[in-house]
Amino acid sequence: MKKRLIPAALCALAAACTSSGALYESGNPPAVRMAASEIVRNPSPTNLDGIPAGKVKWNYTTGLELLAIADAGRMYGIEEFTAYAERYFDTIVRPGGEVLTYKKTKYNLDHVCPGRALFELYDRTGDVRYKMALDTLYAQLQEQPRNADGGFWHKKVYPHQMWLDGLYMAQPFYAEYAARNLSGAGYEKAVDDIVNQFVVVAAHTYDPATGLYRHAYDDSREMFWCDKTTGQSAHAWGRAMGWYAMAIVETLQYLGVDDATQPMVEILNHIYEVLPKYADPATGMWYQVLDQPGREGNYLESTASAMFVYAMLKGVRLGYLPAELGGEARRLYEKFADCFVKENPDGTISLTGCCSVAGLGGKQMRSGTFEYYISEPVIDNDCKGVGPFIWASLEIRLAQETL
Repeated sequence: MKKRLIPAALCALAAACTSSGALYESGNPPAVRMAASEIVRNPSPTNLDGIPAGKVKWNYTTGLELLAIADAGRMYGIEEFTAYAERYFDTIVRPGGEVLTYKKTKYNLDHVCPGRALFELYDRTGDVRYKMALDTLYAQLQEQPRNADGGFWHKKVYPHQMWLDGLYMAQPFYAEYAARNLSGAGYEKAVDDIVNQFVVVAAHTYDPATGLYRHAYDDSREMFWCDKTTGQSAHAWGRAMGWYAMAIVETLQYLGVDDATQPMVEILNHIYEVLPKYADPATGMWYQVLDQPGREGNYLESTASAMFVYAMLKGVRLGYLPAELGGEARRLYEKFADCFVKENPDGTISLTGCCSVAGLGGKQMRSGTFEYYISEPVIDNDCKGVGPFIWASLEIRLAQETL
């Protein structure tokens, strides 16, 4: 089984860089600067994503960013980063393996995603509570409600709905768990199930007019936001397709490429054939409402752009995308940094232009219209952009190592 990251021995930073105050300064690698900046902004990892002091929450945004920070720590040999991430999981996973604020019976795919960091923690510490939590999350997937074609419901409270977001929330975890714990017919069954999730959601969200994938679909055709014929939501949302692209490359890294997983490779290649048509010509970046480039009110959105750049870099490095895209992927990384990364007066760096949140339905009655997507708040340093930017920066380092 392939490891998620390269050995730390490849590239430890100079011993002088021993504190966040030094690590976020100019001259350090971008991934290191961003991780250190986030630690300065959030001294407690439990407060990432705006969680109030004294509170703790098991959520995908915190888990995603901490996984990226820990990955940066392992790549550059910075114990401070890995320790910062571990503090969160050490706090929230209790001695009996219970996870604070998590309820399996909610069958929420978002709550599977933060468990990915527990694989490495269990490997390194041998702490059985992390294995118990991993088994609980896997059990959720085995019991997750499904549509007739096998597609997971995004949440129990969103019956019959598949969102592109959900593929990232569940499938990389599912694939890593299967690769580590299953064998023979059980493993093959899991791989077939995982690949089917990608194929089913692609079939149901594909928009032939644009070549893009819509944010979600409702198999029951009952939700107010969906087309009553196709079940699709109204638009291709940038971050939803970013989640989908990342989900493919991060799942394939555990399953590998063969006849069983080839459909995922084909979907990924289609995405990167179509995306250039919807990029801003001046910056190469992508819009909040992906299928409406240049429309008045639409804006270049950093989290989706970070996801596309990261998945492209990783896809090229691992051979899922053509090698000749490597130069373009590195160019787009530089464009991304120019467009969205700013240095603050205190020397920290920030990621600008992040859509804070977007979804469909729920208590807010989110409609999925163009007007809805552009109405959500735009903030700095959203976890959903910071994590992919850190990973993209690590991919640049990996590309340099192989030159």
